[in-house]
Amino acid sequence: MVKHWSLLLAVLCVVNTISSAREKPNIIFIMVDDMGYYDLGCYGSKTIQTPNLDQMAAEGMRFTNAYSGGTVCASARSTLMTGTHKGHTPVRGNSGGIPLLPSDITVAEVLKKADYTTGGFGKWGLGNQGKDGAAERQGFDTFFGYYNQWHAHTYYTHLFRNSAKVELDGRYTHHAIFDETMQFLRDHHDKPFFLYCPWTPPHAAYQIPEDEPAWQLYKDKPWGHDARCAAAMDTMMDRQIGEMIAFLKEKGIDDKTLIFFTSDNGAAKRFDGIHNSCGEMQGQKRSLHEGGIRVPMIARWPGVIPEGVTSDYAWYFPDVLPTLAELTGVGDQVPDVVDGISIAPVLTGYGDPVERDYMFWEFRGGMAVRSGNWKLIQQKDGTSALYDVVQDRAEKNDQSAAQPEIATRLKGYIQAAYQEPRSQKDDGKYTGK
Repeated sequence: MVKHWSLLLAVLCVVNTISSAREKPNIIFIMVDDMGYYDLGCYGSKTIQTPNLDQMAAEGMRFTNAYSGGTVCASARSTLMTGTHKGHTPVRGNSGGIPLLPSDITVAEVLKKADYTTGGFGKWGLGNQGKDGAAERQGFDTFFGYYNQWHAHTYYTHLFRNSAKVELDGRYTHHAIFDETMQFLRDHHDKPFFLYCPWTPPHAAYQIPEDEPAWQLYKDKPWGHDARCAAAMDTMMDRQIGEMIAFLKEKGIDDKTLIFFTSDNGAAKRFDGIHNSCGEMQGQKRSLHEGGIRVPMIARWPGVIPEGVTSDYAWYFPDVLPTLAELTGVGDQVPDVVDGISIAPVLTGYGDPVERDYMFWEFRGGMAVRSGNWKLIQQKDGTSALYDVVQDRAEKNDQSAAQPEIATRLKGYIQAAYQEPRSQKDDGKYTGK
């Protein structure tokens, strides 16, 4: 198990130095659903308008080697919330009804120990309303949105607030979720807060109101409906992120707020012929190739994270929990089961992150591991391929024969990483209750 307590004192010194008004930064973590690596202007898109996220990247750090913890919704969220990789994380299936257990400790629960107010708005996916794993049972003071991800397959339905049903009377769900997001900011901007935004767009169903301003930009484009709708969803969320940042500036807390933006996995559709959401990378959502797990990642914290930096540092969702714990002064509260490491030194420029042996993923019996520049994908039948994903992001050239020792070492990591999942009751797809 990687230990990271050695970074705690250095990082706390950094935090105390950079903010005389408050020791702990506010934290906003925005994770959209099924956005491809190349869907933002700052990542190369020429067709989707994302000016606020492009500006966020210009004012912060844009990562080119950031990864989700999984290639589908629920397991990616589980790795993010618990800091454990796919060989250990509690929620590995994608049925919608597999819960966290009461003994599982989330990012929100760790940050509560630092006296943070915690709110989540969007799609939870780690436990049904009123049952084990529900967000308000896992450290969130408030959660508003979908609990079961199958419920999130439409944008015209009811939602839940702390497991109580909220009727929307035909209103577009994401508009309601964003309004609740902003209300949380208005209510809690004067004290340390953790705002988790697992927003559902641009996940299917591809639905958007006719009067949504972003739809007006794309409705007449010569693309298929799904592509036009996904692009509009991206631009809609970009506008809303701009509104959030404007609010932080208005309240004088912009330089006291750390914001992350990412996607929960690779694109659901490549949208070839428009700009290709996955570019040269093989695969998409549900693939262990780069197109399925490499995601956009931007971090912004004025005065702390340097402006306009592009980082090739490789990290992934299990690193979020230990990173935020370090930055908020509760690094000693990180559970021993956590697989991630703190990347606070990468963000702040102070010190060096702990070196890790590998990052690990699994999906339906297939497994993948990245160590340094090398990535090995092992199929369910035991066949495998080795790639240098720095030189060969498209994963076209299997290096197993040329680098047998590296292939053997990475196979050993796979054997060490995977444990059978715990038995958990699966409540299955959403029933509407």
